[in-house]
Amino acid sequence: MVNIEINGQAIEAEDGSMVIQAADAVGITIPRFCYHKKLSVAANCRMCLVEVEKAPKPMPACATPVTEGMKIYTQSKKAIEAQKSVMEFLLINHPLDCPICDQGGECELQDIAMGYGKSSSRFNLTKRVVPSKNLGSLIATDMTRCIHCTRCVRFGQEIAGIMELGATGRGEFMKIGTYIEKAVSSELSGNVIDLCPVGALTSKPYRFHGRPWDNTQINAISPHDCIGSNISIEVCRNKVRRVLPRDNESINESWISDRDRFSYEALEHEQRLTTPMIKQGNEWKAVDWQTALNYAVEGIKTIINKDGADSIGSLISPSATIEEMALLQKLTRALGSNNIDHRLRQSDFELQNNVAMFPALGMALEDIDSLNAILLVGSNIRKDQPMIAHRIRKASKQFAKVMLVNSCDYDFNFPTTAEIICSPAQTVIELAAILKALSNKSSENTIDAEIDKLIKNVSIEQRHSEIAEALIKAENAAVMLGTQAIYQAEYSVLNALATQIAKLSNAHISILTEGCNSSGAWMAGCVPHRLEAGQKNNNIGLNALQMTSTGRKAFFLFGVEPELDCIASAQALAQMNDAEFVVSMTAYSSDAMKNYADVILPITPFTETSGSYVNIEGVWQSFNGSVTPLGDARPGWKVLRVFGNLFELNDFEYLSSEEIRDELKTKVAAANVDVTWQSPKSLPSSDDKLTRIAYTAIYDVDGTVRRSKALHETQDAVPAALYLNTKTAQKNNLSDDEDAVIQQNKLEVILPVIIDDGVPDNCVLTPIGMEATNGLSQITGAVELRKA
Repeated sequence: MVNIEINGQAIEAEDGSMVIQAADAVGITIPRFCYHKKLSVAANCRMCLVEVEKAPKPMPACATPVTEGMKIYTQSKKAIEAQKSVMEFLLINHPLDCPICDQGGECELQDIAMGYGKSSSRFNLTKRVVPSKNLGSLIATDMTRCIHCTRCVRFGQEIAGIMELGATGRGEFMKIGTYIEKAVSSELSGNVIDLCPVGALTSKPYRFHGRPWDNTQINAISPHDCIGSNISIEVCRNKVRRVLPRDNESINESWISDRDRFSYEALEHEQRLTTPMIKQGNEWKAVDWQTALNYAVEGIKTIINKDGADSIGSLISPSATIEEMALLQKLTRALGSNNIDHRLRQSDFELQNNVAMFPALGMALEDIDSLNAILLVGSNIRKDQPMIAHRIRKASKQFAKVMLVNSCDYDFNFPTTAEIICSPAQTVIELAAILKALSNKSSENTIDAEIDKLIKNVSIEQRHSEIAEALIKAENAAVMLGTQAIYQAEYSVLNALATQIAKLSNAHISILTEGCNSSGAWMAGCVPHRLEAGQKNNNIGLNALQMTSTGRKAFFLFGVEPELDCIASAQALAQMNDAEFVVSMTAYSSDAMKNYADVILPITPFTETSGSYVNIEGVWQSFNGSVTPLGDARPGWKVLRVFGNLFELNDFEYLSSEEIRDELKTKVAAANVDVTWQSPKSLPSSDDKLTRIAYTAIYDVDGTVRRSKALHETQDAVPAALYLNTKTAQKNNLSDDEDAVIQQNKLEVILPVIIDDGVPDNCVLTPIGMEATNGLSQITGAVELRKA
């Protein structure tokens, strides 16, 4: 620490910190435009000029490090004159757009001009005019307003990891834009809207929709991935106007993904359900809640009396609140069924008893920043969990080694030191080889005996030894299993091998789950083999794949569109159509849903309900509704509570979501989960059959994101297509942009071919979660291709 004075006030500042940081720490305000706490120092706006004793001229506070005995004056005549001079230069070319500028009311230039600007200008020449760039469907541009602070440029280089925006020219000819005419493609691009101190970069979906002083900010949690990013929802006249990031250093820092920021557009989508509906005689009728609930109860009771309680199945979204999950599992089991699951896209459940309370990150989110080595398995982490990818990028900038074992060569925003791109079945063999290499190098061979036998005949090559060496040498390492690993038919084996790799290298084992609340689903008992708080269930029910493959007589669906959300979408849709009675509790309806459902109950999305999410770190985060429910929609936990009452079940007398949360939280805190380690019985064999690899596109992860118009106009809104490399295309007599038929288990769809040499040989990559591909069978396995 060093001792300095600011405006006569003696303070202690960290050695090496800048004057502006020392001033901020004690609440002394220094005007600034280019400085931001998360970005590098540029010192190009000069608005933060201050007087430093014995310095020959005013010094930029953002670029002047503190030294022992330094005396700084932020309000002296010399400092104020310098700041006013800079403001005069900034306003020379700035247009008088304040009445029509979306930034009006929250503009940093407006605020500082009030304190340091003049009522009239000495400049009487023509102001410069800069053509605006089209940066895509998310960011609106008015580049004449730009003051060249370069925050957006530095964000792309330093945080997003994609240098899409840059500065060309000098002086008043300087322009900020893309180097070639294209839209920005970063999944974090919307953060430049918050960073821009003026109205040069604003939100395109929010454009001309309101003024900030009309909006009310309400704290909330994003429901689109397992991070639980903290957000502020701005509301005006009971409508969500926009979503902004809320600072939380331990979770999302100051940023949010575009998915979190712009998904709110779906809240007023034409498919938004606002009235309870029942199907009578193949016709849908809008009814009141009492009629709809009674109809649903009678339908379920009829099935139970005729076929028994085991004929009922419950599927719930991994993004439902933990209160909704707790009540659905309590309702399902009180009715006599154990068929409940949230793992909609998982196909391998063989070693599910190896999981502790929930599949976890195994460390704090902010600890990712300090990892020395990371092994990513089956993950397009930049699109699946953008905020974790951001933290991995931070670690890589500190020379962490990032290594991959993937089924596709994805475009990451951080450098990698080793990459193994292979088919899904081969992924298991590659992990086995890495484990064997680790076993050979480890001084303490604590590998599981059964697994040791399985990997005995696996061959080790240089790539495996290099990865093993990096993991062993790292002081702080992690092995991360992504969503594509979870999708695989060999997931249990992958998980067991990854766990052993982490054990031998003293690394963290991290499971990057789907949805925002998979952790909460495990805690709430929304799995067939566990009760709430992770307690063992002696009467194990059916998992999601079993329910959607073999079928049930009746289903409770909560926030689920089986034809889009389930791993075997075609079978799931067929089983829903074959079921005798389906109750769908959802915020959105669709034509497919109206074909298979008998009752559709409008539940509220995350903006209209209270509840809690538990992220993969295990952090509980609660929130309240931001707006009142649209139409007759009701919070899901209230609907489930009333179901419990109408079925005349015990323990459904909750008056608030907080009561449900506190009850479950107490049980979880006192729980002791009995984990019985099981080893895989065999390693899969790799063959030459054409194999399907599936992934969920970034903007198709759930029903809300799927219906956001602006997100689906971005470059990340990938088309439904067949991605295969040149060699595989030639082998199947296919060429780029032509249509092809993909067949799987006698089911087939027609999709265009896109040549992508990042896909391994004898593999075809297809997106899921969209209508164009939901006619296929399981998202992994052998397929056939032919020309359409």
